[in-house]
Amino acid sequence: MSAQGDGPPGRDGGDGPQGPGGAKGPGSGQEPEGPPRIPMPRSSVEDTGLPLPDPPPAPLLLEHRVLQSLLGAWALAACSPQETAAVEDHLGLCGACADEALRLREAVGLLHKPESLDLDPRLRTRVLEGCLERRPPRIPVPEWAVPYDAEAARLDALLQDFGDAEWHAPVRLHWFEGDKPTSRRTTVAKVIAHLLAVDGLVALALGLDDPLGDIGADAQTPAGRTEAFWQAAHFPHTRSVRGPWREQSHNLVRTVSFAAGGSGQLSVPYGDFALPLQDAMLDRAFESWVHAGDIADAVDYPYEPPAPRQLHRIIELGARKLPHALAARRQAGLAGPGSARHLVPAGTPGRSLRLEIEGSGGGEWLIPLDSPGALASADLEVAHVALDGVEFCRLAAGHVSPLEAAAGQHGDREAIRDVLFAAASLSRM
Repeated sequence: MSAQGDGPPGRDGGDGPQGPGGAKGPGSGQEPEGPPRIPMPRSSVEDTGLPLPDPPPAPLLLEHRVLQSLLGAWALAACSPQETAAVEDHLGLCGACADEALRLREAVGLLHKPESLDLDPRLRTRVLEGCLERRPPRIPVPEWAVPYDAEAARLDALLQDFGDAEWHAPVRLHWFEGDKPTSRRTTVAKVIAHLLAVDGLVALALGLDDPLGDIGADAQTPAGRTEAFWQAAHFPHTRSVRGPWREQSHNLVRTVSFAAGGSGQLSVPYGDFALPLQDAMLDRAFESWVHAGDIADAVDYPYEPPAPRQLHRIIELGARKLPHALAARRQAGLAGPGSARHLVPAGTPGRSLRLEIEGSGGGEWLIPLDSPGALASADLEVAHVALDGVEFCRLAAGHVSPLEAAAGQHGDREAIRDVLFAAASLSRM
């Protein structure tokens, strides 16, 4: 044993009050290894000279009937802190008041208007506009392609949380043939397949791949391509159709953005007719919105109209197509020549109908009645029709009867009827 081990406790070799090895301070030649194991006493607030904190308020002592009368205010969070504490202490002791308080809290919950968990459909547009104000895009989307971009994105957002049951939910498509409404029952997945097939007409015009691939269609019309695509499927369409449709919509927007310039006048054949690319993109935006509404109805989900700027462009396209639709109905014997004995030559003023579209996205258009090539003239206005903007679009989609669409009518009844039925004839599957 060494001499250190024989020393009395508390010496250099013993275990002092600060641990083995004794105290290590400035005189020991060694630095302390850590804080003392026994903390120093804290100073009292009375020794600091600072004012003492206020004592907590004494709890309220209220009678049972007073506490019971405060339950309604407590449920509305309208009590003072002392009253709230008194009521809540009482609720732990009185079962009758606790049951009453629970009923009142549930009733208060019913007074608040429920807030939708869905995002504002205009949020995406506002966010993009805010971003673009700070940093313009290197390759902007053409104005005439913005409605399609927005409506495809909204439809994609609607589809993203669908389960298998929703994809097979029955959907009823509506349109007009001649003077009669018609409809067809299908599913959510087949509606997206329909949009994929018809959007493919624009893809082909832009030199992109045809989504139908080797599937041959009897006619390169929207209906012909859709029927061919539906019948070629060995199994019912499922959620897997969303991916190709989504990718194609992105490719369309990307391609027209890179092309820009005069690409808006590129012709897109629809089989029986053709549209300039910029009108075809508006047409696809309209179809995306209409069929998104059909899908939303099938799954009992609310769906808002497009933003006013996009809605105005869609309505304007419908108004521009009315003279040709009216001429086609006249050639088919479905519309009369009216009071005019003969059609006016192209480029000369003729009878006109004033189409007034009310609400956001609306406006006024003069529709020539006697010939698509005639000039609309306010001096030769024979009728005036007023419709809500969304109602006009529903009419052009075949979702409402022409006889029930117009909110206001004035003038030549035959001209009004012909124009309303011409608007309904714009619809198709």
